[in-house]
Amino acid sequence: MKYGIWNVRRPEPGAVNALAVDGYSPLTAMVLAARGIRDSGQAHKYLDCGAPLAEPLLMTDMDKAVRRIRLALERGERIAVYGDYDVDGITATCLLTDFLRRRGGDCVCYIPGRLEEGYGLNPMALGHLHDQGVNLIVTVDCGITAIAEARLCRELGMELVVTDHHECKERLPEAVAVVDPHRPDGGYPHKNLSGVGVAFKLAAALCGDQQTVLESYADLVCLGTVADVMPLLGENRTFVAKGLAALSHTRRPGLAALMAESGCDIAGLSVGTIGYTLAPRINAAGRMGQIDLAVELFLTEDPRRAAEVARQLCELNRLRQSVESEIYQQAVDMLPHGQPPEAIVLAGETWHQGVVGIVASRIAEEYACPTFLICLDGAHGKASSRSYGGFNLFSSLTALSPLLESYGGHELAAGFTITRANIPEFRRRVCALAADYYEDGAPRTALDVDCAVQPELLTIPNIDALSALEPCGNGCPKPLLMLKDLTIERITMVGGGRHMRLRLRSGRHTLGAICFCATAESFFIRQGDQVDVAFTPQVNEFRGERSVQLNIVDIRPSCHAACSPGISDYRALKEDRLTPADAARLLPDRQTLALVWRYLASETAPTAPESPLCLCRKIVRRTEKPLSLGQLLACLDIFQDVGLVQIQRQHKCIRICLSPGEGKADLNRSRTMQRLLHGLEGSR
Repeated sequence: MKYGIWNVRRPEPGAVNALAVDGYSPLTAMVLAARGIRDSGQAHKYLDCGAPLAEPLLMTDMDKAVRRIRLALERGERIAVYGDYDVDGITATCLLTDFLRRRGGDCVCYIPGRLEEGYGLNPMALGHLHDQGVNLIVTVDCGITAIAEARLCRELGMELVVTDHHECKERLPEAVAVVDPHRPDGGYPHKNLSGVGVAFKLAAALCGDQQTVLESYADLVCLGTVADVMPLLGENRTFVAKGLAALSHTRRPGLAALMAESGCDIAGLSVGTIGYTLAPRINAAGRMGQIDLAVELFLTEDPRRAAEVARQLCELNRLRQSVESEIYQQAVDMLPHGQPPEAIVLAGETWHQGVVGIVASRIAEEYACPTFLICLDGAHGKASSRSYGGFNLFSSLTALSPLLESYGGHELAAGFTITRANIPEFRRRVCALAADYYEDGAPRTALDVDCAVQPELLTIPNIDALSALEPCGNGCPKPLLMLKDLTIERITMVGGGRHMRLRLRSGRHTLGAICFCATAESFFIRQGDQVDVAFTPQVNEFRGERSVQLNIVDIRPSCHAACSPGISDYRALKEDRLTPADAARLLPDRQTLALVWRYLASETAPTAPESPLCLCRKIVRRTEKPLSLGQLLACLDIFQDVGLVQIQRQHKCIRICLSPGEGKADLNRSRTMQRLLHGLEGSR
């Protein structure tokens, strides 16, 4: 189980019927109803890819930005578009630079080196632009926190227009205009624009015709919006739908070359194509210190040069993957053995600043906690962090800002600089914040499943009809469905052993499934198991044949009795703060102890490492008796106390070895049992 909790929605039957009557397929109607949509009017609003775009001048300070840029164009002033080194920032920079140049502007673009300068405006860059004769700087995808840098601009005699989409702090930079949909005094109806979305709005306000600008730059707006994982609702939905269409016949030689070099199926371009194929290659330029390549990719009009740049970006991406693997292994080797901490804070002397963010994301997912990786350079360090389970990074860094030199980002991903001396205290305090956040002891991740379905609904026409939901992404995800009580008939490894293919049976229905980057061991499954699967349905095409395939997201043991994943009472026991109510919930009776023991004894010893929750569900499935995860852990501690088992904790798993030669044991001698009984007596 990758997810501790599956939140399976139950679509309201009346809504399903109403949507079906209005022409939606049965499966599509169920998914829409599960998402709270009750009729075709609501469905049209949710799925509409052509709704009118909001007026750009509704955004606070947009009028000021337009006036100042128009004045610069009239005067022939040199304008610098100052961006960021990720896909969103690169596309925003190139969009606005190209737009201004096509209107006769003396425009240069500047993206700071990720390794040398870091994110956002910085004094070195401002000095360089001043020396180039720049009169006006327009930021895209950055600048909202640049208080000191805005002051320096003014001192150097340059004026500043900020356009950004990140969260605002209490104080805004002093600039000619600060354009950000998150401004608390703003009235713009769509808050979740990307950086390139805001840059598009500025260009549209300057032009006075949004549709004309969108026709010219929909591909760039689409790339940045998807790569920055913006919700595909409202305006973003329009941007992405039109952008995908534009990408399929792009007029930009660089984009055409990159799609060819990376083997994209032009006829099947999707949000996934951007997220998994194009965006990593564009991002590689900034990560590996060659940001100019990405800018040239979008601005060149020379097909030969475009092909060479695309080739270099793909090569950089392969190099990035190699460096990433090396840093990952070094970081994992530094982790403490046993129970992982509430937050991981690691520092390395030789780590590549452009790659640690990807590694942090991988470790956060694998070790189920927020992760902070710091690249040390002398007395200072630059960090990238990734969240897990909803832990808010931005608010946490704000709370710990006295320990930091600078910070920025949002709740799921953030960066900061810190002195080497402050790292131990930062580690201690961020672990304390994470411990408080996870105090209830519940599983840290939840999977939101649209609905449970019957296998007879999984037909090719029904799955094809789900295309009505496209484009799918954040805010309008691909349908995620559940099938219950399936028997695993076959497990085979494909793709050089990297991916797992399953054959599943439900009554007379046999279904094929694929699970990428997974093994039977990683999911704790074996042939013959009864499982529930959460999956995205798809139609697989092979040698002209079309067949239904389940793209597996998670697998869990089926069980028909209650199996609570909460462990708040067990954590109270381990931390010596047990209440009588905790003890009453946790104390296993003789029957429960016997059922757990018989299950363990029936398995080959020692057992393979397994997720405790997965083990709990298997016991419930076998015994058909309710059991909470907290109770199971208490039972295991009791058995270990009296020498019946040995338990080894390995990351998120446990390995249980039955002790050889042990006869009957007096469970009342268990220290855990005595603590539970003593806690229970406190209520009397």
